[in-house]
Amino acid sequence: MYGDIYSRAAGRSRGAQRFDEYYRCYPLVMAPGAERPELNYGSKILLPPSALDKVSRLHVQWPIMLELINGSQGAHTHAGVLEFVAEEGRAYIPQWMMQTLKLDVGDMIQIKTTSLELAKLVKLQPQSVNFLDISDPRAVLEKAFRNFAALTKGDVFNFEYNDEIYEMAVLDVKPETAKMGVCMIETDVSVDFAPPVGYVEPSRQTQGSGTSTPRSGRAVGGGLPAGGLLHNQGTMAQAINYDAIAPGATTTSVGNFHGEGMRLAAKKGSKTGTPKPATPVAGTSTNVKDVVLPRRKNNNGPLPLRLPPNKLFLGYEIKPVKTAADKEREAAAAKQPHFAGQGQTLRGGVPKKKGDGDDKDKAQPEKKPEESKGRRLDGRNV
Repeated sequence: MYGDIYSRAAGRSRGAQRFDEYYRCYPLVMAPGAERPELNYGSKILLPPSALDKVSRLHVQWPIMLELINGSQGAHTHAGVLEFVAEEGRAYIPQWMMQTLKLDVGDMIQIKTTSLELAKLVKLQPQSVNFLDISDPRAVLEKAFRNFAALTKGDVFNFEYNDEIYEMAVLDVKPETAKMGVCMIETDVSVDFAPPVGYVEPSRQTQGSGTSTPRSGRAVGGGLPAGGLLHNQGTMAQAINYDAIAPGATTTSVGNFHGEGMRLAAKKGSKTGTPKPATPVAGTSTNVKDVVLPRRKNNNGPLPLRLPPNKLFLGYEIKPVKTAADKEREAAAAKQPHFAGQGQTLRGGVPKKKGDGDDKDKAQPEKKPEESKGRRLDGRNV
């Protein structure tokens, strides 16, 4: 008999150790005092001072973990206490928590103390693809979790980052318990992410559609590439075909002049130019309009550099800057006569230089005409 009495008393004492009350819930934006919008991005609530008085007389585990239950909807979650400053009979909770519990302003909610295991793993799913714009999501969540005392499987909480609000759903928590909640205070937790809601994986590119340089020396069309063939052996200049890709390299294309030849001095009575061959030459067209000129190479800059594996290119040839002495030598060389030899005529004589004949004519004195003398018919002088 005495054993039953002691067991009943112990049962009543253990039941009295639990805080269990009903309050009317309101969002934190309606809490008394200055506005603190940052309280909405956490899992801590405000309770009246009477709740502190009741908890202080109980031997509960600190920090206090609370279970919030909406019996009419069968929803529950977990939270911590931030302050005991609410009006009597009221509890102020974050807006996302009211949505999770399907509560309206002024609805009754049951709040009781509980104990939770420390979180080891939390799996989250972003509710928008905008979450992918965050460069370091783990660091951002680590800062956001400072305002959270507990998380429950099925919660859809939110946090603010760079003046934008992001929503996050809790898909799973570890360790798994019947309460489906974990404590987030002073614990090392691993975070796993599921693909965001509305995320579509990009389609993979088909094989061969990339822009990587082929390892073979021939182009796709079967012709030679712009830099020529690559040599597997030899010096670096040979391996990269330096002569073809240097900025000053010029390549002569076959058929630079596609016009028709004309004689400078046509024969008398001939009004036509050089006759065309009667037999057409293979690879040529008799119509000038049908001739397709080859595309000239652009030599304004270096050609694309294609290197084989394990090869390095250290730059083009060095062209030193011209000094003042170099410029003077070039100017002196430009003033010198380019053709100083003595020409020969076809007859073998030395051609006269311009001005030599004029000097000789000037040197000879002018001959005066002789005075005419008269003659007699008989032959005597007059």
